[in-house]
Amino acid sequence: METSVDVTVVGAGPVGLVLAAELALAGVTVQVIERREQPDQALKAQSINVPTAEALDRRGLLPAARRIQREVLDRMGSYAGVAGERRPEARFTGHFAGIVLDPDLVDWSDPDLAAHTAADARMVPQRELEALLTEHVTRLGVPVRRGVEVTGLDDTGDGVLVGTNAGVLHTGWLVGCDGGHSTVRRLAGIEFPGTDPELTGYQAVVDIADPEKLASGWTWSARGAYRYGPQPGRVATVEFDAPPADRSTPVTLEDVQSSLRRISGTDVTLTALRATPTRWTDNTRQAAAYCSGRVLLAGDAAHVHPPFGGQGLNLGVGDAMNLGWKLGAVIAGRAPAGLLDTYDTERRPLGAWVLDWTRAQIGILRGDPKSAALRSVVTDLLGTRDGTTYAVKQISGVTQRIPLPGAHPLTGRYSPDLHLSDGSRLTDHAHDGGFLLLDRSPDGAFAGVAAGWADRVRHVTDTGATPAPTPTPTPIGVLVRPDGVIAWASDTANTAELTSLEAALLQWAGKPGTPCAP
Repeated sequence: METSVDVTVVGAGPVGLVLAAELALAGVTVQVIERREQPDQALKAQSINVPTAEALDRRGLLPAARRIQREVLDRMGSYAGVAGERRPEARFTGHFAGIVLDPDLVDWSDPDLAAHTAADARMVPQRELEALLTEHVTRLGVPVRRGVEVTGLDDTGDGVLVGTNAGVLHTGWLVGCDGGHSTVRRLAGIEFPGTDPELTGYQAVVDIADPEKLASGWTWSARGAYRYGPQPGRVATVEFDAPPADRSTPVTLEDVQSSLRRISGTDVTLTALRATPTRWTDNTRQAAAYCSGRVLLAGDAAHVHPPFGGQGLNLGVGDAMNLGWKLGAVIAGRAPAGLLDTYDTERRPLGAWVLDWTRAQIGILRGDPKSAALRSVVTDLLGTRDGTTYAVKQISGVTQRIPLPGAHPLTGRYSPDLHLSDGSRLTDHAHDGGFLLLDRSPDGAFAGVAAGWADRVRHVTDTGATPAPTPTPTPIGVLVRPDGVIAWASDTANTAELTSLEAALLQWAGKPGTPCAP
């Protein structure tokens, strides 16, 4: 374990690994410490959203994600009795409170959906994603120290002294990516307000002696709801009687079977566990602050909620992408004033939205008559083209927007997939983790404005760029932050727009440095 580094990330899940990779690309020294001796094999999120897929794409990891999706689709095709070219359609829609969204009802030509082509790599389970990201940080030279548990911390103002079971380390910054029961958050004294749990849920992959006793898909009863499929032996249950007395005890085969029997009203028999099962509740909370001095939080350490749609994984990856380049800029001494403060102000509203999105599903999912009546109404709405398209857009993350200065409709959105005349895409130029400026002006005026930031802004000149459809007419100039968010866009190259580009560069990239030689 390194005893003196710029940043120590606590937690080697997907959020901690993404953050560590972004910090490494920003040129700071970083290490990851993890209390578990081995990667977590528990059954968790089974898919990612569009911003997460595009985050992988920006770092050159999309081919690996697509390979994982093909393997997942092949497994599902085998389960459904189809294979090869007849495997299930890859257009992932998901569900809302167990109401499955029909891909045939989605308006896939909607500009918000059509503009993001990385959506074809969304069926990436959390375990496979974690393995992919572990390889990524290894290539970047980031050490991951397992079996190291945090026992204390002291923010000294110029760094953090961290007590661990392997000794004391000094780190410039400490980031807790250590889950909903975050030790870092507790030791930092950050409050975690929210709503208490009222239910118990399980998910597992099992062998079933008599699967004919279970209905496929989601099924409701007076005791709760259960799902069987779509993967072989995959079951999930939700009971509304009470939260578990102790969430820390390992989930057993008997736990899953008893829950499934109570809800289904059958004597179905489970014979073996095929993956580490998980237990969850509707505990829903958000940290009072994402940053306290030199201690920061990301992922479940900053927010917890029911796991519907794998939103927690994606929300955490978004935290990591947002925080990584900003903290890196602060450490490098090139951050404009208040840059790190924008981590909390930008990510908190998205976190609050996800908490309410999952709370709403709990209200519809319940087995009482009032919830059942509401579920019937929502089912009808989600059975329409507009309703399904709306829900898929929300779940996929394509409508996420950060309120940034600027009048252009694309400002604050994640960058659409822009194809260049040389056959590449703008995203292909983002693998180094810096800012990107697309200049389609006739005289290269935008690149001229950005020349002083050449040490951190890569400009791509392409007057023949032809993007995929976007929610607005294609701009001739786009400044993309390292996290994929458009910081500035323009349809013209007049003096006012050149001035607004310079203002955006100052706001996000700091003061200009010495231009690189041609």
